[in-house]
Amino acid sequence: MQYKNIIRILGLLVALLSVTMLPPALISLIYRDGGGLPFILSFLWCIGTGFLAWYPYRHEKNDLKAREGFLIVVLFWLVLASFSAIPFILLEQPNLSTTDAFFEAFSGLTTTGATILNRIDGLPHAVLWYRQQLQWLGGMGIIVLAVAVLPMLGIGGMQLYRAETPGPVKDSKMTPRIADTAKHLWYIYLGLTIACALAYWLAGMSVFDAICHSFSTIAIGGFSTHDASMGYFNSPTINLVCVTFLLIAGVNFALHYAAVQNKSLKSYFFDPEFKVFISIQALLTLICFTVLLTSGTYQDADQAFDQALFQSVSIGSTAGFATTSFADWPTLLPMLLIFSSFIGGCAGSTGGGMKVVRVILLYLQGLRELNKLVHPRAIFSIKLGRKVLPDRVVEAVWGFFSAYAAVFVICMLLLLATGMDDITAFTAVAACINNLGPGLGEVAANFSSINDMSKWVLIMAMLFGRLEIFTLLVLFTPAFWRS
Repeated sequence: MQYKNIIRILGLLVALLSVTMLPPALISLIYRDGGGLPFILSFLWCIGTGFLAWYPYRHEKNDLKAREGFLIVVLFWLVLASFSAIPFILLEQPNLSTTDAFFEAFSGLTTTGATILNRIDGLPHAVLWYRQQLQWLGGMGIIVLAVAVLPMLGIGGMQLYRAETPGPVKDSKMTPRIADTAKHLWYIYLGLTIACALAYWLAGMSVFDAICHSFSTIAIGGFSTHDASMGYFNSPTINLVCVTFLLIAGVNFALHYAAVQNKSLKSYFFDPEFKVFISIQALLTLICFTVLLTSGTYQDADQAFDQALFQSVSIGSTAGFATTSFADWPTLLPMLLIFSSFIGGCAGSTGGGMKVVRVILLYLQGLRELNKLVHPRAIFSIKLGRKVLPDRVVEAVWGFFSAYAAVFVICMLLLLATGMDDITAFTAVAACINNLGPGLGEVAANFSSINDMSKWVLIMAMLFGRLEIFTLLVLFTPAFWRS
């Protein structure tokens, strides 16, 4: 294991992270909110620590192997999220404990969107910006950005890309060189963020709110600059803008790249995962709209549709924005929406959950097993679109699903052991492992009332969800550490 090389790379990444402390300091200067000093101190701490880690091993420039790639990805999220907590620890407003600071930082960087903060509207602009910026940076995985930069520093990036990129098929690249792939992903990501911010501004948001919410929308994060989230604006137009960009961000970014390159939308319509993703969101909306209207929750059909569409896409894509407390809806709907977050967005998107393509493959495999019962001697292949998938991919999906379920159950049991009630424990783990944000019961509004032990368990659930289980689990196998 190339420990010196790993320390050098982490030092570089922490130094790069220090730069992200400067925009909140600048925002504090513009709005004169008095919240800039902790970010300047955090900048100095990060750049100093990063330099001290990098300098002794600056000449260690060997190519990374797969094992080093997995370890760096995990350490990357642990180390950078930990350093991202420093401003929250130093801030006087809000005055957070160390546990709360780590929870907020990990929730932001993993785009979970679960928060322990109350009275968000009264926070300094610098803090509001920083929370949204964390989600934006975490949305595509800062590793992908690092992959575009690290080759220039003498570090190969393919191992990092395989470990970080969501989805069951990770060897497909949009461009021959991995650095080019990362750059194209970020060009698209940045372009969508700018378009989203403009759309929010034209729909009636202030410039500050528009930029901040575009960060968390494209990242499918869910943080907001207001306690009432999107409900603060009380605007069907803003809701529609949010839904549109959540759907775009929930689609595989490789499809966006193909659409831009070919100047055609055909790539979307021929992609089976995209069609299933849109169908799921449409079905959720229809169910919610029907139940809300028939139960009398909303008397006006337009309002019922607006709320049904927004909450369905927000929860189904794992964003977690809110226009109202969906926990107060008829009991079927809150549980239905929480379960929909297990599916989440498409592979290669900024959404959480198990990913639509895995759910498709689980369904097709189940169907194949049923057919084998009827025709034992027949050979059935599993196709995704027109492509026949090798059994290795299907086996990997089943392995992922079983590991996902095991981690979920263990986390839930740990929460129950702390004295949490069953509904809160189930939905809190679902909200964190699916990178969703809001839950039900005690965590319907925020996570401030749960105890510190529960918060650390949920931080681990966020990491498992963001790293898609296996990347983190592989570190616990003896074979990984053998020479």
